[in-house]
Amino acid sequence: MRAETQATIDAIRKSLKLLAQRMDWETAPHRLEELNAMIEAGDIWSDPARAQKLMRDRQKLSDAVETYRRISTELNDNAELIELGEAEGDAEIVADAEAALKALADLSAQKELEALLNGEADGNDTFLEVNAGAGGTESCDWASMLARMYVRWAEKKGYTVELLSETAGDEAGIRSAAYKVSGPNAYGWLKSESGVHRLVRISPYDSAARRHTSFSSVWVYPVVDDNIEIEIPDKDIRIDTYRSSGAGGQHVNTTDSAVRITHLPTNIVVTSSEKSQHQNRANAMAALKARLYQLELDKRNAAINAQHEAKGDAGWGNQIRSYVLHPYQMVKDLRTGHETSDTQGVLDGDLDAFMAATLALDVAGKSRAEAQAED
Repeated sequence: MRAETQATIDAIRKSLKLLAQRMDWETAPHRLEELNAMIEAGDIWSDPARAQKLMRDRQKLSDAVETYRRISTELNDNAELIELGEAEGDAEIVADAEAALKALADLSAQKELEALLNGEADGNDTFLEVNAGAGGTESCDWASMLARMYVRWAEKKGYTVELLSETAGDEAGIRSAAYKVSGPNAYGWLKSESGVHRLVRISPYDSAARRHTSFSSVWVYPVVDDNIEIEIPDKDIRIDTYRSSGAGGQHVNTTDSAVRITHLPTNIVVTSSEKSQHQNRANAMAALKARLYQLELDKRNAAINAQHEAKGDAGWGNQIRSYVLHPYQMVKDLRTGHETSDTQGVLDGDLDAFMAATLALDVAGKSRAEAQAED
């Protein structure tokens, strides 16, 4: 067996080992049987919140068990095919099995990474906000580019994206936009994108074709499950209705249907302006609960997730990633050092490598913190 093929097999086995550890493979099949039994009980829906949680837990564990078994089976099958092909001198069988192993290695690496998404709210849907920062029209255009980037990324993942509110820029782009992104582990993937994003390019709005630097901020908050209680007293909020200043045409509201909710103790402001006033109010309250829940998560993990402790201004000194389009092509994450020259690919939503690098760094940080706590 070629050394390269053996290295691929070893990498898959390493991923399988981590997957087994994450789900506690020794007890996983038994726990799956227990969850199936509880779900099949006749009285499960007397408590809808508990039933939904059990269904989610069962699906997550079932997917993990199925993935582990599939990767393990395909690994053994293809390894045997390679040995058989080599013994019989059949190069075609060996080549096909080696190609299958390479694809399996990619899958196992992806599943290994997904297994690290085990935070309290990682599996939840998420809210995503994009806000233009310092830079005027240029930053508004940059904010619209970022919003498009995340929508394209979510669509590639098969996620559902719902625009909750959008405020157009004075001349171009957007001043702000808020989305709800729904799909498995949406918050777990997107949470690493919170922070300030910096763009360097020749501005299309500068008649002298000078290079400009602009900033926009991205903030991500998990959608709070129904079984998570977030109490918000009426005295702590102010609700305003107003007419949306949309892009025009069919999106213009003729009544004061847009809703803005201000949380007085924290001065958090959330808006929704894409639906009826009743639906906008519900969306805004859900977003506010998500923001407050995120604050609580940040407090619990302050030592590990220091980058989420404070928003900061969208300007120098707070950026997490730089996108340079001139004088060279480079996107670089300032936390992990991960970079690529494929700037167009990134702006078209190819963000997985950046998210994976940040997630791996976060997991490593948690591991160090846990080890230090044990000492």
